[in-house]
Amino acid sequence: MNEETKLEPPGEGRSPALPGIGPAGARILEEGETCWRKVHADRVAFIVDAAGYFAAAKDAILKAERCVYLIGWEFDLDIRLRPDLDDPRIPDRLRRFLEFAVKERPDLEIFILQWGGAMLFDIARQFGSWLSLKATADSRVHFRLDNEHPTGACHHQKIVVIDDRLAFCGGIDMTSGRWDTPEHLGHDCRRTDNGKTPIPWHDMTLAVDGEAARALGELARWRWKVATGKDLPVPESSGDVWPERLEADLTDALAGIALSAPEYGGEPAIDHVGKLWCRAIAAARRAIYIENQFLSSGAIADALKAKLEEPDGPEIVIILPCQAETWLESEAMDTRRTLIVEELRRGDREGRLGVYYPVNRQGRPIYVHAKLLIVDDEFVRVGSSNMASRSFVSDSECDLAFEAADQPDLRSFLADLRTRLLAEHLGIERDRFAAGVEGNEGRILPAIEQVRATEGHTLRVLETRRLDDAEVALAKSQLFDPEEAMLPGARLAGFAGRLVKRKRFAVTVGSLAAAGLALLLKRR
Repeated sequence: MNEETKLEPPGEGRSPALPGIGPAGARILEEGETCWRKVHADRVAFIVDAAGYFAAAKDAILKAERCVYLIGWEFDLDIRLRPDLDDPRIPDRLRRFLEFAVKERPDLEIFILQWGGAMLFDIARQFGSWLSLKATADSRVHFRLDNEHPTGACHHQKIVVIDDRLAFCGGIDMTSGRWDTPEHLGHDCRRTDNGKTPIPWHDMTLAVDGEAARALGELARWRWKVATGKDLPVPESSGDVWPERLEADLTDALAGIALSAPEYGGEPAIDHVGKLWCRAIAAARRAIYIENQFLSSGAIADALKAKLEEPDGPEIVIILPCQAETWLESEAMDTRRTLIVEELRRGDREGRLGVYYPVNRQGRPIYVHAKLLIVDDEFVRVGSSNMASRSFVSDSECDLAFEAADQPDLRSFLADLRTRLLAEHLGIERDRFAAGVEGNEGRILPAIEQVRATEGHTLRVLETRRLDDAEVALAKSQLFDPEEAMLPGARLAGFAGRLVKRKRFAVTVGSLAAAGLALLLKRR
């Protein structure tokens, strides 16, 4: 990194030390504490699953005049954006589509910034695709890798900005295996590529315009500056790039942009994201609804446990994957999840906790990659951060959040969004689930249990398995999800020393080191 390049967020600098979590009913979004900025958006759309996102992004990029920023954990330049639509006039593979876009717009430049570690997962595919892009595309398509982070961390933000007039921000990567529809069909030929059909995949992102899009454009230019040492100009464009087929869910909204980044290059950490999660949970009075890939953070576990201990506290509904995506992630993250879920269930004396995973019509588990939190009908956040300590202390993340104190019409929308998502997971019509909630005096868990089927597209209770001593030691060590940013080797040495003292030494230190490195690189 160049000496003159400061690793700091755009604006007036990093957040100061944050105060403790506020009481129920307190404002959740505070600039400099639980968010970087509060910014206005003329339109906001909540996009469920990647089919809708990829289609909207493709439509918007075709309208771009000056610049497109693609900031992500990983990009697969060979994916199809619209496998459900054959249009011979416009290329559909991401690489060829971007080449087409710059040829159609002589003033357009496209900047792709990918976390450098993702390149290691499939070097042949990634490097070949990158070389092909460099060899055949106009020089106005720029691809760079971002390795400016501490050892063991990653860049996990997922942001697309078009002319500073529209931005997408959420949990969806433009990579293989992501395209899916809310039906999550078991045998969907549109999801088959090169003879392989990936697992069903549930995800979410947001589209925003106005001041919110300009702020995310500023964030993207800062990321590019840190990674490359080069400044990008602020684009001058007056065109409306909002996709015509994308309906806005909110208008005239105030969004909080929450960031996280580790201490690096002499600059202090940014810690909005973890504080935002915990403060929002602490503010809950009636219902907490969560969709997330992981549940391994001790801070999140403590916040949820505290709500279960409150007399007449909120219902808590958590939608997780049946298991982690890979064996290694399962051993490293699901063991920790097992301990937390069991602890929460022991503390659930009033039957206010439900932990589920979705399956499709064929009974195949749907992988939950969405990162959503809805509190009462008062607050919502969507972004890249997981309920994992890594998201709070080690990795770069970006979330968008809204609260009803800033826009009262948010309340009715959030109730409808939660109903829509649960109806999707339960495989029933939205009106049927809404009637169930109303018939149970607004309670969500009884409504779920009344319609939850034993077969077909539905939610199943997440079962935990008995862990052996080595797995318990691994989970308690938080080796792969540390609550403090530190080199993985230091944590590995400490864990190995504790494990050696036990009768069972499950794996060698060498294999643990290899596994730890692989997980840290593979993290989604």
